[in-house]
Amino acid sequence: MVLSPRGGFPNSPLPVLLYRAALAGADAGACEARFAAADWVGAWRDGIYGFHHFHSTAHEVLGILAGSVAVMLGGPEGRRVQLRAGDAVVLPAGTGHCNLAADGELLVVGAYPGATSWDLRRGDPAELDEVRANLQKVPLPAADPLHGADGPLPRLWREAAARTAPGR
Repeated sequence: MVLSPRGGFPNSPLPVLLYRAALAGADAGACEARFAAADWVGAWRDGIYGFHHFHSTAHEVLGILAGSVAVMLGGPEGRRVQLRAGDAVVLPAGTGHCNLAADGELLVVGAYPGATSWDLRRGDPAELDEVRANLQKVPLPAADPLHGADGPLPRLWREAAARTAPGR
């Protein structure tokens, strides 16, 4: 799904990728190892923040390992998505996300491609120029965090980036 800019949330012309049951039965260590094998590193284990936010300096993968969560993607006026244990979602840099409601068992493993470091933005319209400049510098990952170099992400994101490149 491609999410349009909304207020202070730039979102991205790159599609959000949702993988249902791709991590079914995996524990946190196995999930981290799978992400790391595709060079999605800096893994953490926690939940999803309960406020609308995005990262302007890094793409992010979220693997749901336990529980379920309703997530709003794209900012306060975005799209509600239900994620369950085993699901994973890949968020292009700039994509708003917020935990709307989770069960008490929620466990998420997140990671970022390459050695990118992430920032935390809350959709302040006064920051949009800086955010857009940051987004222009975020490289496309070489591999899909779940399926490696042969997964759909590299092709889909390259095609989307080519369609939206300046001058097209």
